This record gives sequence, C-alpha cells and structure tokens, in this order.
Amino acid sequence: MCRVLRVHVSGFYAWLKEPFSRRAQDDARQTALIRHAWSDSGKVYGYRKLADDLRDQGEQVSENRVARLASLAGIIA
Repeated sequence: MCRVLRVHVSGFYAWLKEPFSRRAQDDARQTALIRHAWSDSGKVYGYRKLADDLRDQGEQVSENRVARLASLAGIIA
C-alpha cells in the first residue's frame, strides 16, 4: 500500500501513532476558542477583535492565523 501511495513506511507508522500534527491540534483548539469568543460577542466581532480576545486569554496568535481559522470555520463579522 505504501508503494502504491508513494508514502514512506516510517511516515505511515508515525501517522498511525499520532494522526494529527501538533499544528492541526492547535488549530482545532484555537478554532473552538474563536467560535466561543465570536458567539460571546453576539456574532459581530471580526478577526482583529477576535485575535485581541484570544491574546487577552493568553494565546499567542496572529491576526492572519485568526482570519484563516475563522474563514475555514465559516465565522464572519
């Protein structure tokens, strides 16, 4: 199967051990935080204010990352 999919065997077993990368796990966690902050704002905050809210909570995020995650989650101001 690895030969057909052109995936290295060690990469396949690493994926089985931990299927989601740390970045993907952080994205999922921060998307949940963004969704919560957005609903608390009455669904009117844009990505800049959402980024400020996350920073106030102690998260290290950039506005670009919040904009990307919000867009993927369908969150719009």
